[in-house]
Amino acid sequence: MRRKIEERLLKWKNRTTDRMPLLLYGARQVGKTYILNAFGDKHYKNTVYVNLETNLSVSRYFDDDISPERLVRFLETAVNAPIIPGDTLIIFDEIQSCERALTSLKYFCETAPEYHVAAAGSLLGVAVNRERYSFPVGKVESFTLHPLDFEEFLWAVGEERLARDIRACYHGVTPMPDALHQKAVELYRCYLIVGGMPACAASFAKNGKTVLIPTIQNEIVSNYVADMAKYAKTEETVKIRACYDSVPAQLAKENKKFQYKVVQRGGSASLFGASIDWLVQAGVVLKCRKIDHAISPIPVYEDLSSFKLYLSDVGLLTMRSGIPQQTVLSGESNLFMGSVAENYIAQALTANGHPLFYWTSDYTAELDFVMQRDTEIVGVEVKKGIKTRSKSLSVFAQKYSPAYCIRFSEKNFGQDGGVRAIPHYAAFCV
Repeated sequence: MRRKIEERLLKWKNRTTDRMPLLLYGARQVGKTYILNAFGDKHYKNTVYVNLETNLSVSRYFDDDISPERLVRFLETAVNAPIIPGDTLIIFDEIQSCERALTSLKYFCETAPEYHVAAAGSLLGVAVNRERYSFPVGKVESFTLHPLDFEEFLWAVGEERLARDIRACYHGVTPMPDALHQKAVELYRCYLIVGGMPACAASFAKNGKTVLIPTIQNEIVSNYVADMAKYAKTEETVKIRACYDSVPAQLAKENKKFQYKVVQRGGSASLFGASIDWLVQAGVVLKCRKIDHAISPIPVYEDLSSFKLYLSDVGLLTMRSGIPQQTVLSGESNLFMGSVAENYIAQALTANGHPLFYWTSDYTAELDFVMQRDTEIVGVEVKKGIKTRSKSLSVFAQKYSPAYCIRFSEKNFGQDGGVRAIPHYAAFCV
């Protein structure tokens, strides 16, 4: 399955100086193991893969001396093949289960940079925030792998040409031909059900059936819950799961600000704050922070007490909300579809490296997202269908005079004054 991160991996491989060991972050089952092994097969003469969670004999070897020379000799013996700098990719998978392996990356950076070492872990974000971990600060390069965005989804289902047409219309600010626009809208609606988890996308690409997807998604969620029990204390696990389970209900509210009382009556930040941090670090939710002023630099105007949470994959939100698939596929009016579309845009912006912020004006107007590009401010509004009338974007534009604004909807590409109309399906271009 073609993934955009391969371009970044190739730049990392080809770096002649200052190349450090690579840490690949990402939620469970977003394809970290697959992409590293596929990258190794394609761009190296051989790959040495070790799962440190299941291969305990290798994991225990890190208990003693973790000098690169000693580790490389052992790995060569374990796989019965030479490890050649530049020709061999060493992969340490599930590295969060072996603290000393994570520490060893520092020494690969300092004394043996000629070796190409990549590491991944499903709960890496959670593990490295534990006090007992000695994280190799400044000695590793970090990438994050997200679920497939809509463009990668199009590649997976054999619609590379349609993806190119969407990009061309986005950059040219020209409408898509009606037939292609409708085709893209229909595939976008399928994506809202299938989402970007590779196993789900692969199933849909193989048989074109959305009805089979919830079974796969339920298994993914079960694995998330198992991780909560495995990597958190018992009392924390209950709170983490309660916060995770509350996300669809939080997004169904007219005011989507995360409210602890929705999780539990009498809930508070002191009770559930650490649980939310766990979910964010695990990569299973996305946190969108409120800003009081939409001026550069945006992060300094963050309201630390207010935020929204989205699921990291829109397909999981659709499944967990229980909204009928026929409602999504038909485009029929449904109030919760606004939240689904908003979650989709949050996922797309995150995949493109945009931090998530939203803005409110004394609770009389709320703009879904605000982006900063260099010194320019861009307002982003999300509509679920073709009806786009709203006062919030106008209030925002009048107050801050942004460089331009974006309105996502199911309408075709267009321009109305300072507002760019962009179809949902083109969010990967932003």
